[in-house]
Amino acid sequence: MSGPKGVPPAENTRAIATAPAVPSSNGTGVNTSATVPKKPMADGNPAFRMMGLPRLRLPSRNWLIFLSLSGSIASAILYDKYETRRTKQKWCDVVSHLAREPLDTKNMPRKLTIYLAAPPGDGLRSAREHFHNYVKPILVAGAMDWDVVEGRKEGDVRHKTAERVRRKRRRRGEGEALEDEELQKEYAMELMREKNGTGEYPGVSGDLVVGRHTWKEYVRGVHEGWLGPVDEPAMIPAVVEGAEEETIVKHVPGHSTLGDAAAKGAAKVLAPTLQPDTGTSTALDADSHSPTALDTPPTSETLPSEDAPKEEEKPSKPRNPPPYLLPSAYPTATLSPSIPEIIGPSIILPFPHILGVRNTHIRIYRFLTRRRLADEIGRDVAAAVLGASYRSFDTATAPIGLEGAGAGDSVPEQTQVLAREEGEWWKSVHRAREEGEESVWIEGMALDERVAGRMRRFELSAAEEDRAKRIAAGTEVVAKETADE
Repeated sequence: MSGPKGVPPAENTRAIATAPAVPSSNGTGVNTSATVPKKPMADGNPAFRMMGLPRLRLPSRNWLIFLSLSGSIASAILYDKYETRRTKQKWCDVVSHLAREPLDTKNMPRKLTIYLAAPPGDGLRSAREHFHNYVKPILVAGAMDWDVVEGRKEGDVRHKTAERVRRKRRRRGEGEALEDEELQKEYAMELMREKNGTGEYPGVSGDLVVGRHTWKEYVRGVHEGWLGPVDEPAMIPAVVEGAEEETIVKHVPGHSTLGDAAAKGAAKVLAPTLQPDTGTSTALDADSHSPTALDTPPTSETLPSEDAPKEEEKPSKPRNPPPYLLPSAYPTATLSPSIPEIIGPSIILPFPHILGVRNTHIRIYRFLTRRRLADEIGRDVAAAVLGASYRSFDTATAPIGLEGAGAGDSVPEQTQVLAREEGEWWKSVHRAREEGEESVWIEGMALDERVAGRMRRFELSAAEEDRAKRIAAGTEVVAKETADE
């Protein structure tokens, strides 16, 4: 078999291999692209080559993109951590001189009260981490003692705050007199200190409230404690048919009324009497084949009644007792005669806590700018630890859409402290409350001037603010505590 031009296949292949060179554009008649060898790659810097370093090359496009992104993120994280650590140390140095002051042997040291509650939609762990990261280092640097009032659920801080106030009032002789045994058990620590001649701290103590949700419960508890009764109020009797006088019982949101409890109790008592008799039904089944059994209509006792109440589940017990005083009763309540002239002072620390996938960009931004939050919280905690300056709460401008006030009206400052945090609460907080649950977070803040006018707020003085700036700039050196001290 021959090729296309009559040449055998072997000869055709030999002819292709020995084909003459294709003339090139340089006029030599030789294809320079096939015969000229490639230019060798540069050996690089001779100095690097003599030191044994490999030849440096520029990374590829994909590597440049990866390295630039990862490097930028790592740099932002490391820079924020460095600045956050410096900011914390600055405020620790501001209060560190208090740790070297001597203590009076006849008086208790100054103690702050920390009010901490789980944020809406999350657990108490996040609140504790917030306290340990931003608040505790400054308290430790100032050698400050503190108590913590924690709340895992909504209403816990309200109840504990009110109970602390009522305990002070009972100690001062209000309410029912306690027996000697109960008095020894309830106030054992106080009586022991009085016996030893140890008194309380002569100055102001102070409260640290973390978060807007905790602040609303704190204010509600303070009003309930100083305006409400010391002892638990008597139970209001339920409405009974045929009574000469009917008592109108106002339902407390989040708590079951006495009428509901009476109805559930009656249903449980009547349920066994309405059940069908098993012995009678067995006898009727045995005689059902008799001729007279077909003509006898079934009685109501043998048929299941649709109106018979079913056995209801046991109602869940409320987590906390109902409040002794509702906000609507503040104007008519009697103020405690033992209320001090100054309540607190207190300071409200921000607790930004936002959830949800749609808010990921906000969470990333806050994660990379934690130094600003550390500076804001550090300033407030340092003001409370120093305790040298505090003021009364002023008035604030009401925002647009505030219930009970128009835009531009003046409202108490307590109602607008950290109000921006409510817009970041998880959406399940605004749902309707079930039985036994409180709704302090979503309700408006009700204030009584007799109590709100006595509340004070810590603030950092201008001299301490300038001192903090000098410490941050390095112009003022803070004496460090040595091991010998």
